[in-house]
Amino acid sequence: MIKRPYLALLSLCLSLVQPSKAIPPPPGVTETTKGNLSRITKPGGIERDYRAGKLTEAQEKIVIALAKKQGVAKVARISTIHFHPSAARGIRVDGAKEVNGREVSYKVLNVNFKPWYHPGAGPRKGDSQMGEFWAGKAYERKKVILRVGETDYLCGSIRDIEIKECEAMLGLFLEGKFTYDPGPRINDKLLDQVDWSKPNRFSKRGNEISAGFPHKGGPGSGFFDLQVEFVGGKLNIKQMFQAIP
Repeated sequence: MIKRPYLALLSLCLSLVQPSKAIPPPPGVTETTKGNLSRITKPGGIERDYRAGKLTEAQEKIVIALAKKQGVAKVARISTIHFHPSAARGIRVDGAKEVNGREVSYKVLNVNFKPWYHPGAGPRKGDSQMGEFWAGKAYERKKVILRVGETDYLCGSIRDIEIKECEAMLGLFLEGKFTYDPGPRINDKLLDQVDWSKPNRFSKRGNEISAGFPHKGGPGSGFFDLQVEFVGGKLNIKQMFQAIP
């Protein structure tokens, strides 16, 4: 265990990102809490995130049994999620993480629960069902470890860019130590909706660097793509795109 840690419609809101203005740290983040954002795992037991609806102990047992049957040998996390913009909800099960150097892999299973899912919908061919819960097969997800201080963060993908450069930028994002270019649609309020602790990706093409982060609302709430420049240890956001479900 590591100690430290479609969308129905994509609405791309292009923004030119206000002038050499430093961004304050996210609410609640202080000098003593910055390093504790989004650790990879919590010690002991199963981690739960029931923001979209709570499962009873009996329901959890069914979900865990279904997950094991569909390919998740050891359940590490159960979360409930919204399927915006609909009222439907779902359940996600993450398996225990396996670490190989900087690469982390784990199984993921999406579980449907009849009272929460789309009206009239049901299991598809090949799905396994237990009571009112059903799911297809689990799939594997791979991520890369980025280390900032004493905390490890999982990044969805890194392409054509050095890990150390990604870690340096992530540290600045987490501390709010960046600036943004002037523009009509980007401001501190919008930037505060970005979950800097869960980087989706970092990539580089020539001198162009882009980074992706999810919305703080969690899965189904959209995400942000940023075009940035990182020169001399200073980070500036040039453009920002928001994908809204």
